[in-house]
Amino acid sequence: MAAKRSEMVPMGLLWGAGIATLVILIVILAYILSKGLPLISWHFLTTNPGVRGQAGTGIYSTILATVAVTGVALLVAAPLSVGGAIYLNEYTRENLLRKVIRQAAEILAGIPSIIIGLFGFLFFVIYLLPYTGGWSVLSGGLTLAFMVLPISLRISEEALKAVPGELREGSLGLGATKWQSITTVVLPTALPGIVTGLILGMGRAIGETAAILLTAGGALGVIHSLRDPACPMTLYLYNILTEYNDTTTAYGTAAVLIIAILAITFVTDWLMNSYTKKLKGL
Repeated sequence: MAAKRSEMVPMGLLWGAGIATLVILIVILAYILSKGLPLISWHFLTTNPGVRGQAGTGIYSTILATVAVTGVALLVAAPLSVGGAIYLNEYTRENLLRKVIRQAAEILAGIPSIIIGLFGFLFFVIYLLPYTGGWSVLSGGLTLAFMVLPISLRISEEALKAVPGELREGSLGLGATKWQSITTVVLPTALPGIVTGLILGMGRAIGETAAILLTAGGALGVIHSLRDPACPMTLYLYNILTEYNDTTTAYGTAAVLIIAILAITFVTDWLMNSYTKKLKGL
């Protein structure tokens, strides 16, 4: 009886912390959506921002820029992070090299975004100017890839670790090579976790401002190539608040961002749950 009472205090604190987190999230989402949803319309989503971002215009070009920059970041970070996770979990033992790679990934994840943005500006915008076009979608996406990489690498590695060793042993026992075992047994089983890591990394890329400010250029026109300067939604939101104090458009842009992230999260979760059930034969 006394043991149960002693457990009630920490359990109550844990429940309180969880409920408090949920309430804070709901309050933030409700406030932003209540201010921004009335502004969202077909005209708002399909019209380009006006000259100098004046009020009453849309965010079409910023949506395209967000998709393009985030897409470049994922295209670069996804194969590197998944490949690195496979190497760390399937091909190496616990040695110095493995520790160094993990430590490097953790350090990279902890570097402030403005520092990564400064590196992107010096390397991609200035040094690789003939190849990236300077301030451009390509420079911004490559810079964001450095921010997505450590998150997706770590989560992908944990997803691979969670695959039962019996599945590997069974596959090898049937005559499959190590690579065949990885591609046909391990990766399909770990796919939901790997996708989760990529989605979390994508969430950070979509919401990033500091690194984009130094690498993408901030041009409001519609992009036509990866070498064009661009203004993703987060940068546009920052600009219209700091330069024009346009809170109305800022709330609308923030609401679109929130809805997009929530939609991607829920759809991906539903697809991964369906895939997991199919994999288990349910």
